Amino acid sequence: MDYYGSMVQTLRLRAITLACILAAGASTVQAQPVPAEPLPPTAAETEAAVSSEEATAALNAELFYELLLSEITASNGDPGTAYTLMLEAARRSRDGQLYRRATDIALQSRSAEYALVAAKAWKEALPQSRDANRYLLQILIALNRIGETPELLQQELASSSARSRVGTVQALPQLYGRASDKTQAAAVVEKALALELNNPAVAPTAWVTIGRMRLAAGDKPGALDAARRSATLEPTNDGAALLALQLMEEGVAGAEALLTPYLAGKPLAEIRMTYARALLEAQRYADARTQIEAVTREKPDMPEAWLVQASLDLQADQLPQAEASLQKFLTLLEPLPASEPRSNARTQAYLMLSQIAEKRGDVAQAEAWLTRIDSPSAQLTAQSRRAGLLARQGKVTEARAILRTLPAKTPEEERQKLIAEVQLLREVKDFQAAYDLQAQAVAKYPDDVDLAYDHAMLAERLGKPDLMERQLRQIIARQPDYHHAYNALGYSFAERGIRLPEAKELIAKALELAPGDPFITDSLGWVEFKLGRRAEAASLLEQAFKKQPDAEIAAHWGEVLWTLGQRDQALSVWRDGLKINADNDTLKETIKRLGARP
Repeated sequence: MDYYGSMVQTLRLRAITLACILAAGASTVQAQPVPAEPLPPTAAETEAAVSSEEATAALNAELFYELLLSEITASNGDPGTAYTLMLEAARRSRDGQLYRRATDIALQSRSAEYALVAAKAWKEALPQSRDANRYLLQILIALNRIGETPELLQQELASSSARSRVGTVQALPQLYGRASDKTQAAAVVEKALALELNNPAVAPTAWVTIGRMRLAAGDKPGALDAARRSATLEPTNDGAALLALQLMEEGVAGAEALLTPYLAGKPLAEIRMTYARALLEAQRYADARTQIEAVTREKPDMPEAWLVQASLDLQADQLPQAEASLQKFLTLLEPLPASEPRSNARTQAYLMLSQIAEKRGDVAQAEAWLTRIDSPSAQLTAQSRRAGLLARQGKVTEARAILRTLPAKTPEEERQKLIAEVQLLREVKDFQAAYDLQAQAVAKYPDDVDLAYDHAMLAERLGKPDLMERQLRQIIARQPDYHHAYNALGYSFAERGIRLPEAKELIAKALELAPGDPFITDSLGWVEFKLGRRAEAASLLEQAFKKQPDAEIAAHWGEVLWTLGQRDQALSVWRDGLKINADNDTLKETIKRLGARP
């Protein structure tokens, strides 16, 4: 900032001149006769009083003029001069509002160092001012001068009332969130909160704050310890539950157990919903369903819960329940103000209702639900679904024409069109046409590993395992952490009963890259079965199915149980698989080959 020193001096001289004129007017007023007093002042006392009042008037006049000039120069785009005038006025008057204004002028002109000067002057002039303390604390943090903040932070905590202290403590992770040295910030906050840890009203929140600071600094074990301490002091603490969820999403063992006592009480529906989303992300669908059902009971006016409930019902082929959940969702959505998230959510509901109608064989109703989708961003999805309806009626040429005539404004939209058409061809089992079209996509987007992987999978469907293997090994060479390729190649070997030790190694590598993935666990169970370790296979496949109820996993688990002589259980598993997807080729072939009647 350029503060134009000579200009400021000129402005100050003008201000003093005007102050003298105003003071002269003031002295004339003071000289007018006044009623006699019982004990009139002496001549010396009168002269001294007049002199004092003249000086005060002069100061006030100069101060007023400087404030006026400061605001004028600020509005005229000269923050440097405005800052200097305002800070001088603040120093002479010791007025906190003027110090605040000087600091704000510097901040608004992105001059943090000058804002720091003003805030320090403010703090020095008014050491007990909480506003001055807050401004100085925030500016130092913004400048990453964390080491200078402990005393200020302690003063901020000390000046908080008993009622507001919990809120102050809760806000600290956000306040220090911009600090570049997260470890130092965590240490500063933890030290400042040492006394609060002995305060029963504040300690649970203080431990949550310490945990959040430790997590930001990368200290996950320390964050877990803090969350555990908070939950021990107050099992119903919302902050401790949210911290446990954060740690759970970070993969910290032991974090999820902290949620059990919280959820057993009267948790916030939003926190239960967040937990359900985390379970869905981890593909723990049965556990997610339990939480979603609890949300719809405890807070039946939460729209999102009904949409997720419908999705889980549809996945389990529970069509009446899914339809009822979607109708409830749409009813709750109706009074909400128009917005993009609302439009997207409604589109999801219409797509699911269309899918339900198709599963019931009501193609006309399925089409009717699709026509309700009016969001421009959802047109590719809607038209892809419409094309699928046509293709499943044998109208493949017409279906492909719908997709090809869709407008594509960006390369990504063009890519999505190609993927949609390939998927359409896969669904009608025209694998050669799908493979050829996928080859075009791979050539057009050579850096897209997902497209290359799908191309390899289509080679397998064409009965070309050598080509598939070559393509998958190329993907592994390009991207060694692409777990899908390891799993697919290992499963292919297991399915064909060849190179089983290598198959197990490949699948184990995939599971190392994607721990807990139920589909990879299924592959590992299947290769164990092929190696003759049926008990181990049954255990792995049971784990996989419980985590991800899937028709193909059901096929594998059922077959292992059947060969172990546990035929009633095998039939039960297959029945569950048929409820999920009665059209699954692997499941149908398995049941037919073994001559079972589930």
